[in-house]
Amino acid sequence: MLRGNHTAKIDDKGRLKVPSQFRAYIEEQYGTRLFVTSLSGDYVRIYPLAVWEGIEARLASMPTTHPTRIKFLDTVNYYGQATELDGQGRVLIPPRLRETASINGEVDVLGVLSYLDVWNHERFATRIATNRLTDEDLAALAGAGI
Repeated sequence: MLRGNHTAKIDDKGRLKVPSQFRAYIEEQYGTRLFVTSLSGDYVRIYPLAVWEGIEARLASMPTTHPTRIKFLDTVNYYGQATELDGQGRVLIPPRLRETASINGEVDVLGVLSYLDVWNHERFATRIATNRLTDEDLAALAGAGI
């Protein structure tokens, strides 16, 4: 399971060195093939390719003309690229996504169960500060047994 937050750096060539705790789990469970994308352009999402292929299988069950399916695939493909961890545990972040997500230098890499999110630190700190858990959120989680 991917969990927690680790600081990492994007090098001059746009490669993220995946924190060793995350890298070991991903390689052990899924191998080195990845799909790098975003749902909004505000951050980077890194899926092990096997996880992404599961999402694609569920999308394939939707009608090809479903507007939400089309919008989702347009977005993830616009930002996305299939890639692989190199021998040093680095993954290339596509230039368009690096630019829109303001991903350069030091970044936050968050484990989100089966994928990673990579955020510009200031952008994520602002998100946390302005989008705090509410009583309604806690009630929804309690309703799910959490």
